[in-house]
Amino acid sequence: MTIQQGDIAENFELSGHDGSKIILESYKDKKNVVLCFYPKNHLFACPSKKVFEMAESVISVFSQIESEDGVIFAISIDSIESQAKFVDEYKIPYTHLSDTDKTVCKKYAGLNMVGLAKRSTFVIDKKGIVRSIFREIDAKNHGMQIVESLKHL
Repeated sequence: MTIQQGDIAENFELSGHDGSKIILESYKDKKNVVLCFYPKNHLFACPSKKVFEMAESVISVFSQIESEDGVIFAISIDSIESQAKFVDEYKIPYTHLSDTDKTVCKKYAGLNMVGLAKRSTFVIDKKGIVRSIFREIDAKNHGMQIVESLKHL
């Protein structure tokens, strides 16, 4: 069973593209946390274009997310090296986390038929409660959806 709206966010520790260790509970009482799960950085055919469209949408409102006392992380099963390359290639200002063993992706987003994280976003308040979940992602408008969700916390 994946995490649902109203649940207490389950803690995790993952490595960032920059070598950092991110521990979810370290943000409790400090920041609202946004977790954006996506299948993979570079896939055959069009999904990587969708990944970048979503990233562009979020990058465009990155300062607004920060001004709403938010911190954002993108999470996929890609390696740290792949995450670093993707962040550098697209000049992404937020941390991408590597979940190569799929533990966090399973708990939060769930996995699709080929074992990749389902595209979804979780907005967690400062108390550690999941306040919003977006499972049907409108890639072009997703950044504003996140900002609106943060404004209502």
